[in-house]
Amino acid sequence: MEFKEKLAAYVRDIEQALDKLTPSSSTRPKRIHEAMRYSLSAGGKRIRPSLLLASRDLFDTKISAAPAAVAVECLHTYTLIHDDLPAMDDSPLRRGVPTCHIQFDEATAVLAGDALLTLSFELLATHYSSYPEIGLGLVNILSETAGSQRLIGGQMEDILGEDQQLSGDELNFIHLNKTSALIEGSLKMGATIGKASRDQIEQIADYGRCIGLGFQIMDDILDATSSSETMGKEVGADEAANKSTYVSIHGLQYSRSKLDELTEKAYQICADLNAPFLRNFARYLNERTF
Repeated sequence: MEFKEKLAAYVRDIEQALDKLTPSSSTRPKRIHEAMRYSLSAGGKRIRPSLLLASRDLFDTKISAAPAAVAVECLHTYTLIHDDLPAMDDSPLRRGVPTCHIQFDEATAVLAGDALLTLSFELLATHYSSYPEIGLGLVNILSETAGSQRLIGGQMEDILGEDQQLSGDELNFIHLNKTSALIEGSLKMGATIGKASRDQIEQIADYGRCIGLGFQIMDDILDATSSSETMGKEVGADEAANKSTYVSIHGLQYSRSKLDELTEKAYQICADLNAPFLRNFARYLNERTF
């Protein structure tokens, strides 16, 4: 199957699983579940859960990765809802539509994010109870990924770095944790479901770090060069807020060169793992326009 067809198939599976495994918008209390569903269905590319499914498919297993994929997307969506809040990035648009706190209200958005975070771990605890070792491994990966030393830690340093020029090392810490950590964690979760060896999981994690950092560098490039219509959200906000980015620190040419370097390293790992889909995924992220 061609890459785009395979990715589309993954996305269809994820959409079906999201609809099946998350509370319906009519579930009481209706407003919170409407907000959760609204943000989950607001046009996401489903990159992280797709990577989880692709990682699982590298190995011979009959254990479903769908609940883990939904858990990852729920957790990712919670981070976006909270990132967009007035106390954080104060963003009115996400994926081309009003953000959760604009569509509903700030209190509902906070609770919707909290509920999605909680649901992500409920899904892992419930759907992998027959495989306790795998279930515990998944909870461990996701909790570490989303915790104060990784994803939330990256968010905290991002906030602390506002209105000041960061060093390259400080910016790398933010990007490797705020953005890359969940990409890396998703791949590790898929490999865990596939019962991969420790060495294989480390290789997949290394691939995740390459494309995760590359994904954020591309975001910085697009914020500096694209349009709001193309991106589906405001662009140029980083520059307007005097926020440090790869482009502002290193320049556009170096940023593109670094992105190419990370993509090439990802290609090498995929060759070792015999993972053509993941190789094409790295290329897809490198060449995306939104």
